[in-house]
Amino acid sequence: MDTHQTDCIVVGAGIAGASAAAFLAADRRVALIEAEEAAGYHTTGRSAALWILSYGPDDVRALTGASRGFFEAPPEGFAEAKLWSARDVLYLAAEGDAAAAAEAMAAGPWLKELSVAAARAMVPAIRDGAVSAALLEEGTFDLDVAALHQGFLAQLRRRGGAMALRSRTMRIERRDGAWEVEVTGGGRFRAPVLVNAAGAWGDEVAAQAGVRALGLVPKRRTGVIIDPAPWQPADWPALMEAREGWYGKPEARTRLMISPADETPIHAHDVQPDELDVAIAVDRMQQMLDIEVRRVERAWAGLRTFTPDGSLAFGFAADAPGFFWCVGQGGYGIQTSPAAGRLVADMVAGRDSAWLGDSAGLVESIRPARFG
Repeated sequence: MDTHQTDCIVVGAGIAGASAAAFLAADRRVALIEAEEAAGYHTTGRSAALWILSYGPDDVRALTGASRGFFEAPPEGFAEAKLWSARDVLYLAAEGDAAAAAEAMAAGPWLKELSVAAARAMVPAIRDGAVSAALLEEGTFDLDVAALHQGFLAQLRRRGGAMALRSRTMRIERRDGAWEVEVTGGGRFRAPVLVNAAGAWGDEVAAQAGVRALGLVPKRRTGVIIDPAPWQPADWPALMEAREGWYGKPEARTRLMISPADETPIHAHDVQPDELDVAIAVDRMQQMLDIEVRRVERAWAGLRTFTPDGSLAFGFAADAPGFFWCVGQGGYGIQTSPAAGRLVADMVAGRDSAWLGDSAGLVESIRPARFG
């Protein structure tokens, strides 16, 4: 059995692993290993992502803000397609729940109040009497998830990194100062640093390595595609119920993607949509928008994985030398990926991350050691 000797093994080729591997490969030999036949199959490939500065806890917002410049001006040759397209976010508070808008306004300086009439001018499908208040977040944008993900994988290859698909970890062992990873198909990889970017499977990878689990919780999130005819949604903003009871955004110019914003704890597997969640998405949307749904054109579900406190977990394990956690991205992995990948590479190398501002405070707040 051949052993591939590298400087760093990254487990998981979704957006977290792909971005970390791409940045690590700038000055290291990197092997990126993925259990599935395609990179990003379970989460990244099922994401309908937006860049929203107000979204997530403080650590996420810091990395979201630090990622904007990359999206707007990626490295030359990173991707053939533009990574972003402008789309504001319109928050709608239900009739009788104006407090939801006030709470959202208090959470940060990014939102501005709109009259309901102004909101209806932007989205004519808003029902009369269904909305009590509206807020607008400007400067947000859609992200081309496929172009971004493939860009990181291509960057990894250009920097001499290797990717192995259909390579599920079978054995992980620390031996003679290095991690040895045996995968399906008989491959074996060896490196002093192992980056666990396995998402919903993160605790399982840790268990294989004999590392204490963090208590990661995968949660199902459902997406639904509908035809909103006769409405033409191409120029609508993204829509968010102020308490995140549902959200939606235009899709392929003539369609609308909606979600019930479900967060159902579930075990890590190839998750499928639940019919009840699909029905809830349609019902919640129809309480605010005058759209008749004759049929659901497509429905899917993906996994969003959270740490016990909902923040990121980046850093070396306290109980295993060279074992680096890169997990807990939840629903924020796409919009934080450039800064997150760069930060992981800095942390692995022991470099300062002054480009991130108060990096010392941020790094300390996301260390996995906080979970004991």
